[in-house]
Amino acid sequence: MSTAGKKNAMQDAVRDARTGLPMREVRLLVPDVRHPDVIARTKAAIAALDPEDELESMLWIEAVTAPDHEDSDVE
Repeated sequence: MSTAGKKNAMQDAVRDARTGLPMREVRLLVPDVRHPDVIARTKAAIAALDPEDELESMLWIEAVTAPDHEDSDVE
């Protein structure tokens, strides 16, 4: 077995031992939120939001995530 193969097998064993499950590493590339271009695009997207649509969305989210206290003793 090559050195690279041994290293990968060791890394797999360490990951499996840590979680108890076979795991696979995933790497993500995401925008750098500190970059001026990303900041400008984010500000433009926020400015383009419709406040009424946002309010409707927030009210819906709160309605579906609020716990239903009718069937419990929790207030």
